[in-house]
Amino acid sequence: MVLLDGNDYAEAGVGAAGVRGGPEPRRVMLILTNTGSVSKRLIDAVEREFPWVVVEQLEHVGAACRAFPHPVALILVDAAMMREAEAASAILMRVHPHALTAVIEPYDRPPATSLAAVVDSPLIRSVLPMDLRLDVWLSIIRLMLYGGEYLPPESIFQTRAGDTSLPPLAHDGSQLAQRRTDRAELTARELQILEMVSRGLQNKLIAAEFGLSEHTVKIHLHNIIRKLGVHNRTEAAARYRSTQHGGTL
Repeated sequence: MVLLDGNDYAEAGVGAAGVRGGPEPRRVMLILTNTGSVSKRLIDAVEREFPWVVVEQLEHVGAACRAFPHPVALILVDAAMMREAEAASAILMRVHPHALTAVIEPYDRPPATSLAAVVDSPLIRSVLPMDLRLDVWLSIIRLMLYGGEYLPPESIFQTRAGDTSLPPLAHDGSQLAQRRTDRAELTARELQILEMVSRGLQNKLIAAEFGLSEHTVKIHLHNIIRKLGVHNRTEAAARYRSTQHGGTL
């Protein structure tokens, strides 16, 4: 699957700040659920926050296996429909090649999706918790709309207890589990931004250097921090500097 990050949209001249002055292109967000796991209130909030997004709620996976008037950027799948969606992954990925797919974790039930299930899934790349404040939840939606992946920290620790195939925690036990090597690789733009962060440059200067909005830079930094399994930009910069002396990301 080819994922578009904030850089792909921004460099096409459609960033939030309008790198070339143009508006965001219309995109579709599909919600696959027959349980009403995403309320009308949340859908309204998404459409207000992202007026360039058209939300389509579907009750059957088959209804998503077709073209829509605008490109699909995000597919949210109810946890109860995850296996059905995975069975149709080849079709979904062919019809919607730029869409990120995330599983919805209902707020009123224990987490049903383990980290291992996401890592091994042919389709699912993120988990969307429903027990978050609206502003935080919308921030995660924004990240996903731009191709960024998200996993709740608690899912990593819950998986740790029963899955010995995952890499170990850092020796001090304070860091999140490292993602598998192929999932921890940074994009070219993320590496460029990380290099500038390691030199002590702030988001405004980094944004000006690459012709991006500060918001897009923040999205990249969020992805970098998550992929490296660190807590903040300072730790990410230290990790990058260590590579200059033979270390690895």
